[in-house]
Amino acid sequence: MIKKIGVVILMLLIILGSFIFYGLFILNVDKEQQVQTTLDDSYYQVANLLDTNSTPLVNPNKNAYFGDLHIHTSNSFDAYTFGSLSDPEMAYKYAQGESIPHPTGYDIQLRRPLDFYAVTDHGFFLGLLPTAADTNSLFSKYEYTKPLHNLNESRSNGFLEVIKRGGLFGSFASTTIEGIRNGTIDKDLIDNVQKSVWRETIRAADDAYRPGIFTTFAAYEYTSSEDLYNKYLHRNVIFEDTKNLPDKIFSRLDSQNPEPLWEWMNGLRENGVDSLAIPHNSNISGGSAFSNESFNGGPIDDSYASNRLLNEPLVEITQAKGTSETHPLISKNDEWASFETDAPSKYPSNEMKNIKGSYVRNAYLRGLAIEEKGIINPYKFGLIGSSDSHVAGGSYNEETHFSKIGMIDGTPKLRGSVPFNKTFGFIMSKISGSEEVTQYEMASLMKYVDNNYYLNAGDRIIYFGASGLAGVWAEENTRESIFAAFRKKETFATSGPRIKVRFFGGYDLENYNLSDENLIRKAYSLSTPMGGDIFTDNKMSPTFLIWTVSDPLSNKLQRSQIVKGWVENGIHNEKVFDVVCSDGLKVDPTTHRCPNNGAKVNLNDCSTTANIGSSELKTFWKDPEFNSDINAFYYVRVLENPSCRWSTWDAVRNGEKPRSDIDSIIQERAWSSPIWVKSF
Repeated sequence: MIKKIGVVILMLLIILGSFIFYGLFILNVDKEQQVQTTLDDSYYQVANLLDTNSTPLVNPNKNAYFGDLHIHTSNSFDAYTFGSLSDPEMAYKYAQGESIPHPTGYDIQLRRPLDFYAVTDHGFFLGLLPTAADTNSLFSKYEYTKPLHNLNESRSNGFLEVIKRGGLFGSFASTTIEGIRNGTIDKDLIDNVQKSVWRETIRAADDAYRPGIFTTFAAYEYTSSEDLYNKYLHRNVIFEDTKNLPDKIFSRLDSQNPEPLWEWMNGLRENGVDSLAIPHNSNISGGSAFSNESFNGGPIDDSYASNRLLNEPLVEITQAKGTSETHPLISKNDEWASFETDAPSKYPSNEMKNIKGSYVRNAYLRGLAIEEKGIINPYKFGLIGSSDSHVAGGSYNEETHFSKIGMIDGTPKLRGSVPFNKTFGFIMSKISGSEEVTQYEMASLMKYVDNNYYLNAGDRIIYFGASGLAGVWAEENTRESIFAAFRKKETFATSGPRIKVRFFGGYDLENYNLSDENLIRKAYSLSTPMGGDIFTDNKMSPTFLIWTVSDPLSNKLQRSQIVKGWVENGIHNEKVFDVVCSDGLKVDPTTHRCPNNGAKVNLNDCSTTANIGSSELKTFWKDPEFNSDINAFYYVRVLENPSCRWSTWDAVRNGEKPRSDIDSIIQERAWSSPIWVKSF
């Protein structure tokens, strides 16, 4: 018996020692992480010279502006729980090029300032967590808020702290909702907190707004979902201006159905306050984002479609929690369909039974099918990208990626790209439960890959992307001009690099030369830009102008493509055409593919092949399979040369090999909003 007790005590000491070791290890933030997120002054000087968008120009041919419309600060309950202390004011400073602290302890800073930005804290419990943590507030007097008192005043980044905060995150929302329902928590008190924080959010946006140079929008996130992973229906609500805004925002406490949100927005619009809602992460919506019925299960009719088009002209196609363009299970002939689609086979949208209402390309096809029935197409939306960062700023760059949550994923070890100590990993794998994965539960805190143990907290963080960006074509960098571009859907999305995409379609473009210095002016006067409609004329195939320009601080371009979709005899069809190749290579007229340009990635140091790829790809293109009797959509997708994924960068900097179960390389890209071609 004594011997058995001794063994138990020994095991406990080993486990305790491992916890201590882990905590001490995590407290020391990786030096490489600090180096990769701060750059010297000379870098910024060069970057700013290259970034011509920073100049306040009024251009009738429009400028490309880049920004992020999905940013969380300490006023979001999840961001604060995971250590974020940066408020909206600090977020706007970050967007303009200043450094701010990451919750894990190092500074983060952009390579180049952005052109526009919107803080979109969760309307659901807006500002409530910092208020609960403040022991001077009335709300902090509730018994259930005591574990939150002074939460972020002093903290460690150790394992036990992460576990504690995960528990707080999971319990706070449900306890608060139940308390409101049964009357034990004063809803008026919560409303007053949220009204006050909303006023401060608006003030911060106004204080940071510099017309012609840097544009801000008052905004918030409407957070609706049936549960954590099913019917994920989140939307970012963006207001055109800050005048006459409501003192209380519409949240999931008002309705879990987005349709009442639209009615609330319509009511504001009648009083001169315009806004739009931007759905995101349709990839984890369980098929509900772009359904064949309304949200309450009714049929889609003209009223529903018109209301949706008015209030949701844009969709966020890519962000940290995955890319929602398409999926290999539904686009089997698209070699590039698997780009950052989130954890495979872990969430409802990745199951065939739910997948077809979860992705943008399929939504466009569903819209055409609805239109064939004589109903207005509800899915004629433009595209943007965003970050969904919860640390007040996005990385937008694979090399300098610091992930999205905060303390949970702020170092390579925390996000699972660099292995843990083998002894610690082995012990944790044995005490953390079964290795059998259930749909919504963490099977194990550790994952054994390549003879190493990796942290598996959440099992999803390793699949997070390095975020995206929204691009717009606008006459000037002002709220009025950029919001007008949102409305016109003259927008494009990138996976992070500042790739520029022009896309026009019409019947007179072929009469002009690609080198014509007035090409864009003529394109605007004689054709339709992205986001618009073309009506077939005399059964002629329209000509498309595709013009893409690389980010000077990123990789060169490899190819530009047209993605086409159409419905014929009730069958959904899609096809990808390469339309212009890098390095003077020619598209094969049979396969519609560019030859391999030979660009490669060295996984030992993440260097890429020099002198391959193009800074600019420009062409006119006609659909070789055009049928004037069939409605179709077309959008541009442009691909960079391959490069290291962020997880590979992490591994290389820390002297490790990249995980074999995660993609080592990616091809950064951009997507235009579509042009719809309609028969008379």
